[in-house]
Amino acid sequence: GVLGSGDFARSLAIRLVCSGFKVVVGSRNPKRKASLFPPAAEVTFQAEAVKKADVIFVAIFREHYSTLCDLADVLAGKILVDVSNNTEINHHKESNAEYLASLFPACTVVKGFNVVSAWTLQSGARDGNKQVLICSNNQEAKRTVAEIAQVMGFTPVDMGCMSSACEIENIPLRLLPAWKIPIFLALGLFLCFFTYNLIRQVIHPYIREQKNKLYKIPIEVVNTTLPCVSYVMLSLVYLPGVLAACSQLYHGTKYRRFPDWLDQWLQHRKQIGLLSFFCAALHAVYSLCLPMRRSHRYLLIETAVKQAVEKKMTIWVEEEVWRMEIYISVGIIALGLLSLLAITSLPSIANSLNWREFSFIQ
Repeated sequence: GVLGSGDFARSLAIRLVCSGFKVVVGSRNPKRKASLFPPAAEVTFQAEAVKKADVIFVAIFREHYSTLCDLADVLAGKILVDVSNNTEINHHKESNAEYLASLFPACTVVKGFNVVSAWTLQSGARDGNKQVLICSNNQEAKRTVAEIAQVMGFTPVDMGCMSSACEIENIPLRLLPAWKIPIFLALGLFLCFFTYNLIRQVIHPYIREQKNKLYKIPIEVVNTTLPCVSYVMLSLVYLPGVLAACSQLYHGTKYRRFPDWLDQWLQHRKQIGLLSFFCAALHAVYSLCLPMRRSHRYLLIETAVKQAVEKKMTIWVEEEVWRMEIYISVGIIALGLLSLLAITSLPSIANSLNWREFSFIQ
């Protein structure tokens, strides 16, 4: 059973029908809403839908839970799956699922499917996250909802008792929680190196030689900054592992807890490494764009004119040619190796590797 007729309720009904379930939808206006649902789903009034189903997905807002109180007697003994979310983190003192359970003490409430989007439900588990986080105080009810999620093509994850519902409801509202520290770290390093390169390549020549090189800021200064950020970030990926090993050797045990700062650092290594790869990839693109600049063309023409005036037949310098060829070749190989590290750090790829394979690549 599905109570509600919004986008999520419609997507949920479509996915349940496609998975082979018999679905009945409860709506306050069944005639007007029937055309929105698949023909295989029965759309009727809420009271009739509740009578025909044992597992009921409550796909309505928290503010409307009280409208179901008239159905308390019919709902008794049934499993209610709360799929709701809030608009703010910790918006209420208690989670929506706990509030629903307090309104219907004769029912068994399970929190689940709130981290899955309506689009993912319609297109199937092949798009978006496949995990469905589930929690409840009743093990049998959790098992029932987990089986439904599996048949629908998702991966159920048991998050424990109902006290975990608040954390589950906060997950969709968090914006890249594991990326905040690495992003601020990368921005801080970028600003430091950018300021240094700006002084060295633009401000210093202007003060000492009165040369205007402001045109270097958008491309050259940024391109010089990016690899600096990349290799410092890459070093920060492996440094905490070394510090952790030293700590274990110093204390003579691997079971002693690391300091909080080192523990946090170890947990953010993957994000730091991917940001390092991002900066390296940007550096490669910027480097490819260097000859496309108008300033570079002007310098080439100026060099050619000077060569013609001085009647030089060639300015070929063997050492500089070889140095640049080797420099670019090694850069391409380094970017390829860093790409391999980045790809194998993605969860979908890392999960397909055993520990020996992952360690070998590292």
